[in-house]
Parts: sequence; C-alpha cells; structure tokens
Amino acid sequence: MVTKFTMQELNRLSVIQYKESQKAPVVIVLDNIRSRHNIGSVFRTADAFRLQAIHLCGITATPPHRDIQKTALGATESVDWIYFPSTFESLNRLRREGYLVIAIEQTHASITLDQFTPQAGSKFALVFGNEIHGIDDPILDYSDQCIIIPQYGTKHSLNIAVAVGIVVWELFKKTSA
Repeated sequence: MVTKFTMQELNRLSVIQYKESQKAPVVIVLDNIRSRHNIGSVFRTADAFRLQAIHLCGITATPPHRDIQKTALGATESVDWIYFPSTFESLNRLRREGYLVIAIEQTHASITLDQFTPQAGSKFALVFGNEIHGIDDPILDYSDQCIIIPQYGTKHSLNIAVAVGIVVWELFKKTSA
C-alpha cells in the first residue's frame, strides 16, 4: 500500500526558517499580470523552489488580496516581493545587482527552454508577461535573452502560472546538477 508523507515527514520550514535560508539566485518579474489567482500561484512556486524574490510590476496586483491569498496559501508571507510602477524600474535594479534578464516569450530570437544552458554562478531575472499581450516590446529589447516553451497543440500559449512552474523547474534541474 502506498502511503502519503505526513506533515512531519515533509519537514517543511517555518516562515522564519524560510526567511533565514539561502535562496536560489532567481527573481520572477511579473510584467502587467491581470489574474490575481495566477499571481498567488507564482508565489507558491517561488516558495517551493526557495527563489530570491518576486517583482510585481505595472498593473500586477500586490498582497494582501483575497484572490492572491486563495492560491498563494501563505506564500506571500515567506517569499520576498517588491512592487514597481514599471517593469523597467525592476529590471534596471536587477541589472545593477548583476542579474541576467531572461524574457519568457515567443519571439523570432527565442531559444527553446531545453536548449537554454544557464551559466554557472549567474543570477537570473525571469520575466513573464501579460496573459493577453505578453511582454512589452521594449522589455524584450532590454532582455539579455528570450526563451520559448515549445508547444505542440492548437493553443499558442500557456497559463502564466503554468509557464512559471515549467521554466523554474527546468532552471532548477539545470542549476542543481
């Protein structure tokens, strides 16, 4: 019989332990995200992989908000976040701090996620764009690199929270090996 782990066996960190722990050098930058449920889900993913922070930019809603909390399940308390009126303000700060700016977007210059080879010791700012319009063109021009998630069905995009999960997992696998 297969049994689930108990909460004790999962050995989860407390919020205090999480705040004091070493983080992966990754910041998620949300460029004008409309859905508060997606924002909350991104917080959960950032917590799960112990990412450095989330930057909430433009129209992206900020905690505390009932819809964010509903999907974040408390991750807004553990994950550091900062609001920026514009995505450029976020990216300028991250560039000054030595982060590579990686846009997750479908462009002619994009490489596929499986072809992306992260440089050891690098810090990454992963930019995800608006659910309808994607990442603004000036932000794409400002990025160091663009990555595309290959898709083979009839739809041309993934839910933003799903895309964050896929990219973060792939980056985690490639940098943890």
